[in-house]
Amino acid sequence: YSQAVTAGGFLFASGQIALNPATGELTLEDIQQETTQVMANIKAILDEAGYGFSNVVKTTIFLSDMSLFGDVNQIYGAYFTDAPPARETVAVKGLPKGVNVEISITAFKP
Repeated sequence: YSQAVTAGGFLFASGQIALNPATGELTLEDIQQETTQVMANIKAILDEAGYGFSNVVKTTIFLSDMSLFGDVNQIYGAYFTDAPPARETVAVKGLPKGVNVEISITAFKP
């Protein structure tokens, strides 16, 4: 699958988990570190495509348990200080590789 694709000014990024691309290892020490790695992966995709967090218009967050929302939201929110994108957060029964959070994004650049 593609990490991201562009179409008509939009960037659609696949769901990111806490997989460190340099080591191939999962970052699962705690939910804060896991979310930080997810956001770093999203930043790398945005950077590679010439977009930034200010271009993100929509996100979807999948959580293994809604009790993690506060900690995830604290890390996530630091990346969207001016105009946060539209978002939904969904608790799911399971995520790939046993992770606790997966985030996908849509960005737009005219």
